[in-house]
Amino acid sequence: MEKKIVFLCGARDFHAMDWYRSAEEILPKENLSLLTDLIAGEGFKKIVTDDDHIEKLLILDKILFRGQSKLGNLWRNIIKFLVMPVQVFLLKKHFKKNPKSIYYAHSMYYLWLGYLAKVNFIGTPQGSDILIKPFKSKIYMYFSKKSLKAAKFITVDSDKMKEKCYEISLVTPYIIQNGIDLKSILEYKKEITFLEESIKREKIISIRGFTELYRIKEILQNRGDLKIPITFIYPFYDSIYKNNLSKYLSDLDKDLGRVDRSKMYELLHKSLLIVSIPSSDSSPRSVYEAVFCGSPVCISYHPYYDSLPLCMKKRLILVDLDHPNWFNFAVEKAEDIIKDKYFPSEEALDLFDQRRSFNRIINLIEENAG
Repeated sequence: MEKKIVFLCGARDFHAMDWYRSAEEILPKENLSLLTDLIAGEGFKKIVTDDDHIEKLLILDKILFRGQSKLGNLWRNIIKFLVMPVQVFLLKKHFKKNPKSIYYAHSMYYLWLGYLAKVNFIGTPQGSDILIKPFKSKIYMYFSKKSLKAAKFITVDSDKMKEKCYEISLVTPYIIQNGIDLKSILEYKKEITFLEESIKREKIISIRGFTELYRIKEILQNRGDLKIPITFIYPFYDSIYKNNLSKYLSDLDKDLGRVDRSKMYELLHKSLLIVSIPSSDSSPRSVYEAVFCGSPVCISYHPYYDSLPLCMKKRLILVDLDHPNWFNFAVEKAEDIIKDKYFPSEEALDLFDQRRSFNRIINLIEENAG
């Protein structure tokens, strides 16, 4: 492919950076770069390296809060909105120097920049960008509608997002799973093969964000008298919400925060049960990573479940949060599920290998943005 792909995103965004890592394995290095306004800040660890080809918009890290909270999120959004004219100017300037580039915008704000700067761009909005935010703000709806229409094409990861995207903009996006790093998971499994029989699956792990959306309070309240320790790993958190839940934590609970991928795989291979019960969900990569690591996963129903391969559904435990004993039910089901090893089907491998997914993106670029 002749075009240069410029990832237009936050460089601390795990999802975007996973796509970037996939692109590195497929495209020549000179055909790839990352244009960003965020590298770390707010307590996020820096996940880019000196070897990455990073180009900068106005970097906002130093004017953001030190930690993560609702107030911090609000402040970041205000700042990003206020400096948007500057970012648009810098993006236009970048495009003039790189006229053969296609900008790959990850999350809605970066689609807005692409639209306002009138560059050639494609976009992958996040779940809440389509499912929640446009219906809470007329300004957000206006810019999102314009941006979705201006993109060469849009990809989403679920039927639910596809339907809402069309409702917002009359644009029909392509469904492409964001995918997971199956290569790393399979390599990790290979490394521990000789230890696998001795690994005990006994941990209960909460793997999503530590915020109200992910209903951490409900998890803690509903374990009840079981007193089973829970390990918390999460990519982000709301400090106020987290502090308010301290009374529900036991001395045996572990708060590990944001862990690297190797540590996450280690924990997933030791898990009896992963809990993921957000009030809104599109197509959760962390749930899929857990399944491919053999973990049973307790989930609240969302439409993405219906389109999963059967081999993955067998690893998922649907719970009714209105049932008083849903946590106990999930633990009992998980104890049955772990008796059998997980063997992914070819359908599952094809759908969720992020490298195969990124090759689909390249094909779409050649067809629609060449």
